[in-house]
Amino acid sequence: MKFSIERGVLLKAVAQAQSVVERRNTIPILANVLIEAEGDDVQFRATDLDIEVVDKAPAKVERAGATTVAAVTLNEIVRKLPDGALVTLTEDGASGRLTIEAGRSNFSLATLPKEDFPIMASSEYAANFSAPAPTLRRLFDKSKFAISTEETRYYLNGVYMHVADGDSGKVMRCVATDGHRLARIDADLPDGAADMAGIIVPRKTVGELRKLLDDDDMQIAVSVSETKVRFATPDITLTSKVIDGTFPDYTRVIPQGNTRKLEVDATEFAQAVDRVATVSSERSRAVKLALDEDRLVLSVNAPDSGAAEEELAVAYSDERLEIGFNAKYLLEIASQVDRENAVFMFNSSGDPTLMREGNDTSAVYVVMPMRV
Repeated sequence: MKFSIERGVLLKAVAQAQSVVERRNTIPILANVLIEAEGDDVQFRATDLDIEVVDKAPAKVERAGATTVAAVTLNEIVRKLPDGALVTLTEDGASGRLTIEAGRSNFSLATLPKEDFPIMASSEYAANFSAPAPTLRRLFDKSKFAISTEETRYYLNGVYMHVADGDSGKVMRCVATDGHRLARIDADLPDGAADMAGIIVPRKTVGELRKLLDDDDMQIAVSVSETKVRFATPDITLTSKVIDGTFPDYTRVIPQGNTRKLEVDATEFAQAVDRVATVSSERSRAVKLALDEDRLVLSVNAPDSGAAEEELAVAYSDERLEIGFNAKYLLEIASQVDRENAVFMFNSSGDPTLMREGNDTSAVYVVMPMRV
C-alpha cells in the first residue's frame, strides 16, 4: 500500500477516527485505525466495539492495500507535521511496518494484520431519512447536558430520540434526564422518519456525532434499527449500538399545572446565579430564589464560606415565593436559552419547575428544587 495525502486532510480524518478509540484497551487491535487505500480515496476506520467511525479522504493512491496502525500515535505524528505538507504513507507487508514521510521527517510504525480488525456487522435499518445538520445539532446540543452519568441507571446514559405528538402534529423529539433535571426538545419530523423506533443514543455517540454537525448546509443521512443507529455525511459514517433498555415515561415528570410565571433576561439571570454561587459550598451548590412583585433576590448562605445576595428586576406578579435550586443545574438550563428571555413556571417550593424560551414550547426544561 502506498498513497500521498495533504496533511490537513489526513489530520481531520485521523483525528475523527482516533477519538473513538479507548485509551485503555485489553484488545491491542482496538487501539489501531484500519487504513484502506483504493481508487482515489483512503478510508480510516476505528471502533471500540460499540461505536464505529469511517472517514473517507481523497488521496493519490499509488498502490492499493490495507493495514492497521496505532491510532493515537498516528494522530500525534500528523498533528506535529508542518501545515500544508504532503504526507506519503507506505506499508511494506514483509516488514510489518508503516512508513510515514513528510519533507525531511520520517517515521516507521508497527502494524497489526488487517484481518484481525473487527468490522461492525451491517444491520437492516427499518427507518432511513435525512435531516439538516442544524436540526440535529439543536436536538442533541440542548438535551445532552441532562444525560445521567450514573451507571446503575444505564437507560438514562443517553438521549432518547423518538417520534412524539407535539403541539401541532408529529415531531422528532430528543429527551434526556438524570432525575434532577430534564430536557425535552422538538423539531419538525423529517420525511421518512414516521416509522422510526424510539432509541437511546449513548452519551459517547452524542459527543462523536457533534463533530459531524458543524456544516449548516449539510444533510445528514440517518438510519435507525432497534439495535443500531447510523449517521452519515458524504465523507463520514458513524455507526453506534443503541442502549438496550426502556426510557422511563418522562411525560409524567413535566408539570402541567404550574401557574406562577417569572420572566427574566436569560443572560443577566445566568450571570447573577454564577456570581452568588461563588460562595456556595461545593457539596450542595444551593442558591435561593426569593420572588416578589417584579423583583427576584438570589441568595446563598454557606456558614463555612460566607454569604451573597443579588437583586434582579423581573416580570413577576404572583404571590411571594421562596425556592431553592442547585446552582449548577440553573446555570446549565439558563445557558440553553437562545432568545432574550427565559420563562420559569413555578407551583410551590417543593414542586418541579418548568423553564422555556419565551413562548416557544419546542424546548422545555424541568428542574427539581432543593431545600435551602
